[in-house]
Amino acid sequence: MKIYKTHFTEKESDITIISDSKIANTNAKERFYFHRKNLEKYIVENKHFLTSFSPVKVKTDFQVINIMAKVAEICDVGPMASVAGALADLMLASMKIQKINQQTEFLRCKVALIENGGEIAIDSEEPITIALYAGNNPLNLNLGFLIQKEDCPIGIGTSSATIGHAISLGQADAVTIFAENAALADAAATKIGNLVKDNDIEKSIKLGLDNIEDIEGVIGGFISRENKVGQVGKLPQLIKIEGNKFQILNKAKNLLLPGDYEIFK
Repeated sequence: MKIYKTHFTEKESDITIISDSKIANTNAKERFYFHRKNLEKYIVENKHFLTSFSPVKVKTDFQVINIMAKVAEICDVGPMASVAGALADLMLASMKIQKINQQTEFLRCKVALIENGGEIAIDSEEPITIALYAGNNPLNLNLGFLIQKEDCPIGIGTSSATIGHAISLGQADAVTIFAENAALADAAATKIGNLVKDNDIEKSIKLGLDNIEDIEGVIGGFISRENKVGQVGKLPQLIKIEGNKFQILNKAKNLLLPGDYEIFK
């Protein structure tokens, strides 16, 4: 199967699009710029939406803003905690359709994946492996999750206090959340990541796991901190990642497609 991979950056955004359709990749990239432009326009006029660490009430026709505000309310975090996931969801939605002469057609896209700064949205009929990247944690790139057709569509969000530029008030190496969509997973990962802290590592992980179960729309979660891990809910199949870690990172970042695929840019 031919797989097309598109990678680009725009200011803080670092995007990877993977599918078996060039048209789907193009659609997703166009949607990113459309929704990011709306986001930028909104936050210029509503700075509190950008800076708040608590949910913000909104009244707008901008789809990306409404999604962010909704999941922020569910998770009791600031709306910007879900920005990467929300954009990933909107891009993913565009990969299944195209418009020709004002008529909407559905694309036969078997593989559709968006990765936006570590937040991932997937709707795929083919299996995809997501490697766990948790900084200096011993589990780093040794564990992964096999996303299969029955798991999709799915959103995956990760929060870390030891890697990345996002703000975390906790001490977890990685909190990975699986949810109905990437926006919710992104916001939930921030919420749970902020809770995993203090000296008692096991207790902090348990607190995080208990709170994961209370978030509507979240399927499950996996928490790693130092040499301890915990999981809750219905997770995709957990697998061991074989191979040199640096080669894995250089080859595909954190996106691995098992099987015989030809990768095209």
